[in-house]
Amino acid sequence: MTANTAQIAATLASLAAMLAEQEIPEPAAPAPPARKMPDRVLLTVEEAAEQLGIGRTKTYALVKAGELESVQIGRLRRVPKAAIEDYANRLISQRNA
Repeated sequence: MTANTAQIAATLASLAAMLAEQEIPEPAAPAPPARKMPDRVLLTVEEAAEQLGIGRTKTYALVKAGELESVQIGRLRRVPKAAIEDYANRLISQRNA
């Protein structure tokens, strides 16, 4: 073994000894489960369109015509979840009439 190889072997042995002496920290306790966010009551027009299975443009037309209830919050337009169900129920009752 050459001097360099012996020196490298000695350094590695001393590093291994230092690592063996170090305490291994216990694993951190698992994070508490994330709380589920409550369901939102107001949806964007795009989300309402998705819920109804129709296009965004058609949904905006329904809002403008007053067929689909909506509220304004500042500059934002939101559709209550209940309004989506009401609209769908009206369509079903009109079909059955």
